[in-house]
Amino acid sequence: MMKKSFFLTILTFIIFFNLNLKVFSQTTGPESGTLLIIGGNAKDDIFIPLFKQLAGGDEAEIVIIPTALDDESLSTDPDFTKLISRFEKYNFKKISVLHTRNPEEAQSPDFVEPLHSATGVWLQGGRQWRLAVSYLNTLVHLEIFGVLHRNGVIAGTSAGATIQGSYLARGDTKSNTIMMGDHEEGFSLIKNIAIDQHLLARNRQFDMFEIINKRPDLLGIGLDENTGIIVRGNIFEVVGEHYIAIYDRSRWSEERDTIYKLPKKSTEFYFLKEGEKYDLLNRKITK
Repeated sequence: MMKKSFFLTILTFIIFFNLNLKVFSQTTGPESGTLLIIGGNAKDDIFIPLFKQLAGGDEAEIVIIPTALDDESLSTDPDFTKLISRFEKYNFKKISVLHTRNPEEAQSPDFVEPLHSATGVWLQGGRQWRLAVSYLNTLVHLEIFGVLHRNGVIAGTSAGATIQGSYLARGDTKSNTIMMGDHEEGFSLIKNIAIDQHLLARNRQFDMFEIINKRPDLLGIGLDENTGIIVRGNIFEVVGEHYIAIYDRSRWSEERDTIYKLPKKSTEFYFLKEGEKYDLLNRKITK
């Protein structure tokens, strides 16, 4: 047991020493596996079947993490019966729920056991800083990367979308209107990126400039509700019924099939819709 604990400590240090660099030179997606990143208010009949497909269909083994919710919301479903039944409606057979407010518990090998064989993880919405406080740089965080390493899928909606980036937009404990708050580090499932959600529904389309004007190295992405991206490697594809916004210091016109580079302090962005693809590494539209 002592040898196993020592090994996990060393492995965690090696991986997170690389993850916790303040500035990444490039925006890159996961080396293996898939990310499903949704902008909030995801319709179950669209995104849960998609999640199931990406997680392995009828053989999927999933872990739901509801920790972004507040305690009052969690208290209405103390045994997670309603939460589990939401996925059982779509014939998931193997469902576990992981939740703690204690990062020491998140370091326990027994606690993370369900993640060892998971093919999919679903991160619930709420406030993204709660996910950071409980799981950042713990065994849970490490095992999430393990799911990707086994070619599984990490899905998240709203807070569960933003936490997947490297910079934690709206991570302040006081208010979700503060873009650069007291928690600024995400899980870095995509490196060198800030991800916002509820974009058009809450008139947030200009908020991202608060971040990228101070951190011009970052790529900014904003996702509207019931809209998301499927990320494989460095390419993502838009899914859902609305739009996502790209903040990459360029202007793109589909009619002209042209990209224009913009000045550093420009407040322009552009939209992508379902089926359109983007190259994270090269920061450009791709076919």
